[in-house]
Amino acid sequence: MYNKIGGTLIFDVKAAPAAPLMLAEAARILVGGGLVAFPTETVYGLGANALDAQAVQKIYLAKGRPSDNPLIVHIAEFAQLQELACEIPPAAEKLARHFWPGPLTLVLKKRAAVPDVVTGGLDSVAVRIPAHPVALALLRATGRPVAAPSANLAGRPSPTSAQHVIDDLAGRIDAVLDGGPCAVGVESTILDIRGGCPLLLRPGGVTPEQISFLLGKKCLSVAWQEDTAMPPPSPGLKYTHYAPQVPLYLVLAPPEKLLAEIACLQDKYRKQGKHVGLLLSKELAAELEADTVEILGSRDHAAELAANLYGALRRLDKSAAELIIAEGYSEAGLGLAVMNRLKKAAGPRVLVVE
Repeated sequence: MYNKIGGTLIFDVKAAPAAPLMLAEAARILVGGGLVAFPTETVYGLGANALDAQAVQKIYLAKGRPSDNPLIVHIAEFAQLQELACEIPPAAEKLARHFWPGPLTLVLKKRAAVPDVVTGGLDSVAVRIPAHPVALALLRATGRPVAAPSANLAGRPSPTSAQHVIDDLAGRIDAVLDGGPCAVGVESTILDIRGGCPLLLRPGGVTPEQISFLLGKKCLSVAWQEDTAMPPPSPGLKYTHYAPQVPLYLVLAPPEKLLAEIACLQDKYRKQGKHVGLLLSKELAAELEADTVEILGSRDHAAELAANLYGALRRLDKSAAELIIAEGYSEAGLGLAVMNRLKKAAGPRVLVVE
């Protein structure tokens, strides 16, 4: 029925006859205060009963996650939103009815029933309905809202397969539901709609263009000062995220200069005796020789780039590469989320060429 690695149960629910029994056992673990990693359409989440403060605290311990970094609560039905949020503006309901289930998280004023450990001490709660059959089946079997950040060690590239979860968290959590690879590949969009104007806290699987078109209002991005003492209003803002273990250099340059700039940078580090890994589009990869290369997909297909990003970063981490050089992409549409993750992964190593 299952495997066990380091004390963590591994349930393979990919079209398995025993999948209902596995889901029932995973739900039992959640209800009992345990931790279960499960697939969503974006990335794998690490779930705990959102209304059980002690269970949620285990998420922070397992991940090594700072306690002021709020979590996203997952629900199975729109009606459950009333249990978590005390105010649901008309725009929020319109967005939820249109994009849920899907990769959009809404930030709303929370009810007192939501523990502070879920929200990082904020008076708001972030909620979404995931668009994955395994996630929805687990949520329905559990019968409770489930708090679930990405199921990885804090700061690492997010997991888009069960193996990624096992690599990071085996022995730290109770169970993993293996539902196969995640389709979207980057986390959900986080949107604060409390003030009437849609504020983009984190770009993700739903684009600002889609939000603006639906609401007839421009979607504004929120700048976050990382050195502020205030808690971040959303996951993915304050702390290092999505980073491989080896340094990543992100090259931002006009298309006509990009190839030369990456080739020059690669040559510089090769002369220092470094093994260089490249993270490239298929168009640029065809023009460069490399020690190690991971191809994300076509520059013209942001969805392909997003779906392959975290897996490629993790493979480069496991390679002989001592540093990674990545190319930048257009920030139109889903490209905004891809570039957000690459910039976070690079940190101060973003090289801008005019």
